[in-house]
Amino acid sequence: MEQPVNPWQRRDYRAIDVPVRGGLLRTGVWGPGSGPQGQAVPTILAIHGVTASHLAWGLLADELPGVRIVAPDLRGRGRSNRLPGPFGMASHADDLAAVLAAGDVGAGGGPVVVAGHSMGAFAALVFAHRHPALVRRLVLVDGGLPLQVPAGLSADEVVAAVLGPAAERLSRVFPSRRDYRLFWREHPAFERNWNPLVEAYVDYDLDGQGQRLQPSTSYQAVAEDTADLNGGAVLLAALAGLSVPAVLLRSPRGLLDEPQGLYQPEYVRQWTDRTALLSARDVPGTNHYSIVMDHPGVQAVAGAVREALEPQLSQPAGC
Repeated sequence: MEQPVNPWQRRDYRAIDVPVRGGLLRTGVWGPGSGPQGQAVPTILAIHGVTASHLAWGLLADELPGVRIVAPDLRGRGRSNRLPGPFGMASHADDLAAVLAAGDVGAGGGPVVVAGHSMGAFAALVFAHRHPALVRRLVLVDGGLPLQVPAGLSADEVVAAVLGPAAERLSRVFPSRRDYRLFWREHPAFERNWNPLVEAYVDYDLDGQGQRLQPSTSYQAVAEDTADLNGGAVLLAALAGLSVPAVLLRSPRGLLDEPQGLYQPEYVRQWTDRTALLSARDVPGTNHYSIVMDHPGVQAVAGAVREALEPQLSQPAGC
């Protein structure tokens, strides 16, 4: 199979495989191995969305020089797509704990700032609830609050209602890498936001051989995970038990760049009013994808991460 060229695999990028239940979890790490005179490196754990991969965080790595970014391909996605179920936020949370414990990652066992995009924000909340000693603060990027979908839908109906064409794409076969790029270039969320990161991300997403290339994400993983977000008890418990500061960055536009975002402002306000440690702000000029994969969205995410890291970033060398 033709291997994609990834311009975001910089000198300070490396990929490692972390042992988890059922196999190995591919994890990308950007940033320095250690600070000056052995000083600890500020570290964040970055968790991608429901059909994405760790390469979604490549631009954030560019915005945060000197910060170590640890970003796994979640179970059922990317180069972790052969890992078995069960899926769900609790499974992802336990995989994330294994990632931080891996010696090759260099995180030292936490606590760290955790950034999650879309479904990754849900996984971040559950991770903080199940492994509180590993989490310092949360940056939730257009995700994390219970989905606003009608009650009584089946798992497949929830996937269709929330993800629409993103779910349909998973069953398609593409004859070449070029065809897959063209498919994404026509996506409304990217037609004004195409950049080298998006192209590398799209190339990495493909799995298969010859003229039978498919997106690497497992539909079963997407179905189980999306059902878990739709009123799953583990998420509601994580929100009710939130014990670290969390900021939600809301995109005003949706998955297809439509003018209605994933969350309505009043709905977000209801959650911030009743959740003491949760705050929220909008990121104008972004849709659900460009908030992490283009400017100005990634700059806003980087700013929120810097705020969360501030005590570490301002610590004098040698302390």
